[in-house]
Amino acid sequence: MRKVGIIGCGAIGTLIAKAVDRSIVKCDELILYDSLSERAGKLGRVLHTSVTIASSLDEMIRLKPAVIVEAASQQAARDYIGKIVTANIDLIVMSVGALLELDVKRDRIHVPSGAIGGLDALSSAKLAGIEEIILTTRKSPKILELDNREEKLVYEGNAEEAVRRFPREMNVAATLALTVPSEKVKVRVISDPNVRRNVHEVKVKWTGGNMFMRFENEPHPDNPKTSALAAWSAIKLLKDLLERHA
Repeated sequence: MRKVGIIGCGAIGTLIAKAVDRSIVKCDELILYDSLSERAGKLGRVLHTSVTIASSLDEMIRLKPAVIVEAASQQAARDYIGKIVTANIDLIVMSVGALLELDVKRDRIHVPSGAIGGLDALSSAKLAGIEEIILTTRKSPKILELDNREEKLVYEGNAEEAVRRFPREMNVAATLALTVPSEKVKVRVISDPNVRRNVHEVKVKWTGGNMFMRFENEPHPDNPKTSALAAWSAIKLLKDLLERHA
């Protein structure tokens, strides 16, 4: 019996659970855990898939899921990664920024591509040598909790500091910093009242040439700080991991 655990039953956790319910991802049982137990219960009640509500991470681990998806927060990832890895359970981490601070065994930890693509190309270029990556992210002032009426540069610097300042908005920066040497990644965050979508532009200089990638993603309707594509990238990764367990 293939079981999937989901930590965090907010916008992303809900989308992943509903993908299981629609048989986009095939598993036999979902195990839901949220620090707000009523939120896990509310999600479980609308699903047709077999669901167990766990009262703790330890209970989830005892139920032996094949894969656990962390969709809660950077703090939750920091608190739980060690136990999950020790239990030899595959873990998909959505709060990617937490991994920049942790020295953990990586063979069971999986990072989805999130709100961008092209990571395979970056990994290939890394072998030859990357000179610089510049990530420019544009989001509406409302998402960044600002009220500027003109375009405003609100951050420019390295990826680690960007993740610290914007823990829910800068998973893209964290993903890039985990894919290539983090010191090569420069980040610019722009509060732009003229954009409706979350926009990420990635400029790459490497020994074999240049790359430019642009992604315009609709904010998730229930959590505008993240893009729906981030959840769908986790769904694809979960699907692939479960097929390996088949």
